[in-house]
Amino acid sequence: MRPFTYSRAEDEGAAAEAAAGGATFIAGGTNLLDLMKLEVMTPEALVDINRLDLNTISQTEDGGLRIGALVTNSDCAADPRVRADYAVLAKAILAGASGQLRNKATTGGNLCQRTRCYYFYDTAMACNKREPGSGCGAIGGVNRLHAILGASDQCIATYPGDMAVALAALDADVEIRSSDGSEKTVPVTEFHRLPGDMPEKDNILESGDLITAVTLPPKPGGTHVYRKVRDRSSYAFALVSVAAIARMDAGKISDIRLAFGGIAHKPWRDPAVEDILKGEAPSDALFEKAADILLKDAEGQGSNDFKIPLARRTLTAVLRQATGSGAS
Repeated sequence: MRPFTYSRAEDEGAAAEAAAGGATFIAGGTNLLDLMKLEVMTPEALVDINRLDLNTISQTEDGGLRIGALVTNSDCAADPRVRADYAVLAKAILAGASGQLRNKATTGGNLCQRTRCYYFYDTAMACNKREPGSGCGAIGGVNRLHAILGASDQCIATYPGDMAVALAALDADVEIRSSDGSEKTVPVTEFHRLPGDMPEKDNILESGDLITAVTLPPKPGGTHVYRKVRDRSSYAFALVSVAAIARMDAGKISDIRLAFGGIAHKPWRDPAVEDILKGEAPSDALFEKAADILLKDAEGQGSNDFKIPLARRTLTAVLRQATGSGAS
């Protein structure tokens, strides 16, 4: 680990100003410190934001929830309002990492976690995300965990988190404060970027931007499902994950929201998949059509070819469970 300076911010303005000057935010540090130890990230200055008043969950005027950026994953998943009204979020959080990490990891930090691509973590290997222009070792290399949708010839890494997949299904928003004091709100589905020709840029945050909260709309109701397929039952990243919220009316799907993890550079949501399901009676034939739409542009890289049929089977199983149409 390289030397760095450390300071504590006492308010949001001071934190954003420090970051605009080149400092990196640290809260739980569950991802950042690992990357610093490996010298994948080498910030010259860290600004600790744990003293900021961003660690509460409150109700919004429209009946939704506002989750502060410093609320820990454990506290978020255990909150009675989250468990009762946004169960898919609690389920997704509890599917990630370990209890010890969830006790430290924060809402804002979770959104900003970086890929677990082997080549990104190994500074001896080519990685456009770590060193733009150096190449992508995963293309033609070891790529079992990598993307089947939304990749580019610059990067095929995947976003590793679970929480953001559920937030995408919930139509959550991210509140951001800039270093000039201005504030903006963006849908979580627009927060992360696809790699394109700038894979080094994971999300839309600019220098000095500080995530202050995530807001959830009024409770969506329906059946909430989060399924994570992985190599082992704990402390492993998703090969494929699906967050689903389904409402039924008179035997038909009146509303459904679907988001996918482990298959792209960002939590993946395709409105066309949802549209073909709405207003229809559940059936395996219908679910296959939905999977066809989801995977029409899917492309394997060799070692990860298995993700394409795995995503199909996982989606079908989740839809059966969410619509109550058969055993999952």
